[in-house]
Amino acid sequence: MKTAIVYYSMSGNTAYVADRLREQLDSEVDLIEIKPVKAFPDSGFKKFLWGGKSAVMAQKPKLQPYTFDAEKYDQIIIGFPVWASRIAPPIRTFVEDNKSVLRKKSISAFACQAGSGGEKALSGLKNLLSIENFEATMILIDPKEKPSNINDGIIKDFCGEV
Repeated sequence: MKTAIVYYSMSGNTAYVADRLREQLDSEVDLIEIKPVKAFPDSGFKKFLWGGKSAVMAQKPKLQPYTFDAEKYDQIIIGFPVWASRIAPPIRTFVEDNKSVLRKKSISAFACQAGSGGEKALSGLKNLLSIENFEATMILIDPKEKPSNINDGIIKDFCGEV
């Protein structure tokens, strides 16, 4: 089985989890990092103001070129940071650009958050994709910044479900 992990990571938490998943999954895995053409502010008040506003307004920033051929994959895992209880805008752009092919695949998703809102963000992603359910989901709190046995267990369980 071939798997694509498509993710956006601002502070490294989502990238950290994507790497951990690639190490633990029993399938061939490609990591596909999504990046906006214009980076969001990544520190201070502007980070929360612009990121939160962009997420709440459901903005779809233009993305840097990436290679994604859905036909090559049996399953797709989508990873993102939670911004204002929503998916990060670059993931919204990716999903909108690939919606018709994504809906035909086995989809799982994970969210990284500092506080709360992951369940609402996952629900929003499911609605955006127009799918009934994900194969598997997980929500982690600062997995790179605050490693823990709890997060390790959640990642292991998620790998067993996908």
